[in-house]
Amino acid sequence: MDVQKLQKMQAASRTGGKNAPRRKQVRKPHTEADDQKIQAALKKINVQHVPGIDEVNMFKEDGNVIHFAKPIVHSAESANTTAVYGRAQNKELTELVPGILPQLGADSLANLRRLAEQYQQLTQAQQQQAVNKAKEDGNDDDVPDLVENFENGDENKNVD
Repeated sequence: MDVQKLQKMQAASRTGGKNAPRRKQVRKPHTEADDQKIQAALKKINVQHVPGIDEVNMFKEDGNVIHFAKPIVHSAESANTTAVYGRAQNKELTELVPGILPQLGADSLANLRRLAEQYQQLTQAQQQQAVNKAKEDGNDDDVPDLVENFENGDENKNVD
């Protein structure tokens, strides 16, 4: 290649200096720096690790539950602050019912009763629809009467 062309290309591709284009800075939405800031803020209020917690459930007004399995929990009683770390899952209240009953408050129990009533009404309506459909079909489910005696079928055959 020509030396002059190389010098022109090199001059055109400069990355800094006067009148040079600026590069965009790309920020990731969640970085370790954010975690460090949160940890520093929690240290200021003297949070302590709370051992022995197997699960955390946060009840929403719409009847759903934010469920943390095996979370890390830090708490500061003086600041009335609790921090929960871990993988959160949004679940319906009915999915967690057997093990969650001791944790339910009065309003959550009312929601559970309402859901149970809706479920009963739904199942009763489905059963009624099945009965009505069977009545409309008529006697299709009946077994037809026997016309012949099948026990003596071998005797009636002609053997050649």
